[in-house]
Amino acid sequence: MFASQLSAWLQRRGIHYSWVIAAVTFLTMLTMSAALGLPGAILQPLSQEFGWSNEQISSALALRFALFGLMGPFAAVLMERYGLRAVMFTGLAMVGIGMALATQATQLWHLFILWGVVLGLGTGMTALVLGAVVANRWFTARRGLVIGLLTASSATGQLAFLPLAAWIIEHAGWRYAVIPLFIGCLLIAVLALCLVRNRPSDIGLAPYGETFVPGSTPAPVAAMNFRTPFVALREASGNKTFWILAGTFFICGLSTNGLVQTHFISLCGDYGMTAVPAASVLAMMGAFDFFGTILSGWLSDRYDNRKLLFWYYGLRGLSLFWLPHSVFSLYGLSLFAVFYGLDWIATVPPTVKLAGATFGKEKVGLVFGWIFAAHQIGAATAAYGAGLTRTVLLTYTPALYAAGGACLVAAVIVMAIRKPQPAVVAGPLRAGV
Repeated sequence: MFASQLSAWLQRRGIHYSWVIAAVTFLTMLTMSAALGLPGAILQPLSQEFGWSNEQISSALALRFALFGLMGPFAAVLMERYGLRAVMFTGLAMVGIGMALATQATQLWHLFILWGVVLGLGTGMTALVLGAVVANRWFTARRGLVIGLLTASSATGQLAFLPLAAWIIEHAGWRYAVIPLFIGCLLIAVLALCLVRNRPSDIGLAPYGETFVPGSTPAPVAAMNFRTPFVALREASGNKTFWILAGTFFICGLSTNGLVQTHFISLCGDYGMTAVPAASVLAMMGAFDFFGTILSGWLSDRYDNRKLLFWYYGLRGLSLFWLPHSVFSLYGLSLFAVFYGLDWIATVPPTVKLAGATFGKEKVGLVFGWIFAAHQIGAATAAYGAGLTRTVLLTYTPALYAAGGACLVAAVIVMAIRKPQPAVVAGPLRAGV
């Protein structure tokens, strides 16, 4: 009832309710990604308090990345069967409770359950698939812009909260750093419960950019069950492009979330930099990433997506080679933050476009879910592997070189994708705000 009344009030002012859905989704993905990134700032305090090694803590953090990604292909099924509101509320509740309970952890297995399983599954329910579903259900016009903004929120949230978290950890302890995220999850869960509806037709609207016809019924949706993602995987696995996109996205996760997001603050600590300035560098990356991802969406509509990915992976690889030689000065890290931050997740729009051109818009959501799963398996590999490298060799440098080399490999093999044929455009779609 409240959503219908708010929609009517906004309609009288020329504002479509889809922007409310997009705003709540933006906040949800921002908060959930911040929760996913917070444990990286707590790695050293946990090690100092409990005596756990980087390898042990990293194994729990790697589990969260793996489950976060593997939930992707099934998140669309949950949204179809139970609705956007129920999935968003459940995911936010799981993450908020899991983060809060982890402050009482005293054993390593507590960390595996709360920050590995609960955090991984909760955030996986509201990963990039949520943004894709919202954009496709609620928008016909401005869909690309919405996908770019939601993708940017997912990546930027993992980094933007870290300076505040690092300051709280330094001045009050790591347990207090969880409080803002717990409150954020609680507030946004209430917003989702009050404002989010499954489809525009639920409140008598057409998607943004279309005209609602009274008495019309929405097009029937193909039945989905928990076998559907496996059927999509089986069909996609016979296509070479799928394996190239999955392989390069594995390297993308390996060189971003798993390595830098998880271990950057600990890496800076090895060079004498405290947590707050190190987290500020990550926040700088997040700021550049926000604009870089939106720019990447704009470029992916105009240029060969294979060539964009070639440059993104190539520049990322070179920046990772540079990082150990930056002497961790303000100038060196700022230079790294600019080049690395601009393409932190700029690979998403071209990858989605190539997947859509290959598999069609009907299947791209499920297929991209599996490609995204490969991304997070790569992240899990790096989260554990870099922690193992630090524990055994007392340095992260080999992990940085390995990730940089993998990015250069990805830059080369992505050009093996057959160039998609340009789609025939019927004409521009006119729509107001």
